[in-house]
Amino acid sequence: MNLKNILGVLVLILFFAAACNNDDDNGLERIPVRDQAEQYVIDNDSIVEFLQTHFYELDDSGEIVFDTIAGDNADRTPLFTQVETKVVETDEVDFNLYILKVGQGSDPVANNIRVTDSTLVTYRGRLLDNTQFDRAINPIWFDLTGVIRGFSTSFSEFTAGNGDFEENPDGTVTFSDFAQGAVFIPSGLGYFERAQPGIPFYSPLSFTFKIFKMEETDHDNDGIPSYLEDLNNNENPFDDDTDENTVPNYLDGDDDGDGTLTSDEIVVNEDGTITYTDSDGDGIPDYLDNRNDS
Repeated sequence: MNLKNILGVLVLILFFAAACNNDDDNGLERIPVRDQAEQYVIDNDSIVEFLQTHFYELDDSGEIVFDTIAGDNADRTPLFTQVETKVVETDEVDFNLYILKVGQGSDPVANNIRVTDSTLVTYRGRLLDNTQFDRAINPIWFDLTGVIRGFSTSFSEFTAGNGDFEENPDGTVTFSDFAQGAVFIPSGLGYFERAQPGIPFYSPLSFTFKIFKMEETDHDNDGIPSYLEDLNNNENPFDDDTDENTVPNYLDGDDDGDGTLTSDEIVVNEDGTITYTDSDGDGIPDYLDNRNDS
């Protein structure tokens, strides 16, 4: 094969390779991952603008709805003066969550919901243009470790309902006691660059919700409630991994990786309290001490 033919073959190979690469992309533009801090500034400005220009009220069914402060509603109270700001610290950015508390439940056990609890809720998710992307009309259980951080962290500002309800003739139920509120979430505590059905890339979100009941969880059944396995108390159970085996403590039956189950290194008392044994007296409980000398 002479040089001319070789060059011709190479041109064809490069042409088909380029064509195949284009097919693999399916014509979609690749979205570069944005800087967390820069995107947060944009998101926070958008949320604050929404809060300053909108108010809330309860509709006929008792659901929170948002509307613009204008025209006949020009004298309504802006959300910005009614929400509370909660700072959520991460390695990259300290985020503001804006939380609207409409009502609290009266569960005597649930002084406050923890981010590791399970909750019985109804909710509605919206973009900042009020477009709805998700809704649960009937109460459903949520394991808060399985939802976006902005959602779960806002729940820790509420006390759940006591679970009391009345059954209606049509088979539905009416709860008499519940927490109710809303949260406004920057994309960094939401889905960020991971678009979801109805949620574009880098979208700040709002959720309205009612919380009817909560249940404390022990995800790994080791005898220690999951909220107590958030050792640094930062409301992020995923970054507590004592034995550094990539399984967070709240899911790890052997927290220190010493081959002895956590449940065998603690004592659960009859009243439900826990005694954390420290056999070698070094101030580190046995279940977190893989160098225990006992």
